[in-house]
Amino acid sequence: MRNPPNPTEPHLPAVAFLCTGNSCRSQMAEGWLRHLHGAHMRAFSAGTHPTSLNPLAVRAMAEVGVDISGHTSKSLDALPMDQVDMVVTVCGDAHDRCPVVPGKRVIHHGFDDPPRLAVDARGDDEAMPHYRRVRDEIRDFVQKDVPALLRA
Repeated sequence: MRNPPNPTEPHLPAVAFLCTGNSCRSQMAEGWLRHLHGAHMRAFSAGTHPTSLNPLAVRAMAEVGVDISGHTSKSLDALPMDQVDMVVTVCGDAHDRCPVVPGKRVIHHGFDDPPRLAVDARGDDEAMPHYRRVRDEIRDFVQKDVPALLRA
């Protein structure tokens, strides 16, 4: 059971990142927002069809000092949507299937799917460049664009 919001505490803007499986891109985005803006914003992530946390996403984030190993895949209804200010869909499928979220701003910024890009990779080491590229693209978006979108 969640504690009710404390009216004497200032409201920190909250962003929920949504993808299909909540296994890779949305998890990376949540990790980056917590890492880069955690003192000023709150981050959540969810999937339209949650699966499990992708170990190569965990590895890619660990390489840059961001630990998402404790994250779990969850559905949108598991999030405290009453506290979320903006939903960001990070894949086309989630954007197409995004449920109506009354009173919430929904933004789409799609990123390539590392597992799909790495489908022909022969082993993790060959797959990692795809994860790193998308990880860095997500970092740039979260670092520069998310704060501006929240202010707009």
